[in-house]
Amino acid sequence: MMKPQTDSLGRATFHHIAPRAGVRPTEREIRWLKHIERHGPQSSLFLYELTRDTHRCCDTALRDLQKLRAGGFLRLPSQQRQVAKAEFNPYIYDLTRLAKDHLGDLGLDEPAVRPSGHWWHGYAVSSVTSAIDIAAARAGVRYIPAHEILAIRGADLAIPLGRTTLIPDQLFALDYGGRYRAFALEVDRGTEPLRSTAARKSLQKSIEQYRRLIEQGIYKQHYGLKANLIVLWVFESERRHRQFLEMLRGVPATVSQAMLSRALGGSGRDVRGAGALIDLYASPWERANRGAVCLALESEP
Repeated sequence: MMKPQTDSLGRATFHHIAPRAGVRPTEREIRWLKHIERHGPQSSLFLYELTRDTHRCCDTALRDLQKLRAGGFLRLPSQQRQVAKAEFNPYIYDLTRLAKDHLGDLGLDEPAVRPSGHWWHGYAVSSVTSAIDIAAARAGVRYIPAHEILAIRGADLAIPLGRTTLIPDQLFALDYGGRYRAFALEVDRGTEPLRSTAARKSLQKSIEQYRRLIEQGIYKQHYGLKANLIVLWVFESERRHRQFLEMLRGVPATVSQAMLSRALGGSGRDVRGAGALIDLYASPWERANRGAVCLALESEP
């Protein structure tokens, strides 16, 4: 029989946790499962922030997440172990089949549009939307996920643009009590060239695609939106962010004013705590030639 992979004190490790029978998620823990389903893999600190309004003890939250893992509802994606000294970072959790089935049994599952592609890029996208969702909810603003928007016309996330296709990293809207804003999200980890004469994706090509999308109102036809679309660009490098703003100098003001951007700093494999991102809703974003604005309704893009 294989020896369990525990530490010297018999405690759970990243690779192993002793199974625990009879675990039934509580109301708070179902909120965690729903949040992961909607956004994608989540840091334990983000999940703690999600329910901090009712449960203020972080240590208890971490123990309850371990309980859900032992009960077979949560798993630890292996990619997070690629970070140096990963054992000192908060765990990143994702759903298991059991968790998805449990949400289905409760009638709480939804056809969420989760980030696709490279895992670290998807995790960055899910962290950004998670932070905005959490902070907006605290301000009484409802986060509308992509699948609800796509259901308006039964549309795909991908938008045909002639011979090319534009696929936002994520799509969502905010309901400020009957007033709405729609957002496309782009997270730039510096893995694509600034410009390219080849067919591959580049930052310049993405800007041009969004320029067509906004100037021609294609997104309204495709998604069935009445609200104007705002494109959020998140950069992990301040240098890359500055290069992006320079590229926008030649873009018409009617387009550039619909593009908000900011840099987070750090590398593409930082496992960030909630504190680094939770202010994305209320703190300023940059807009080329127009000054800083925020996502709160008081500051109109």
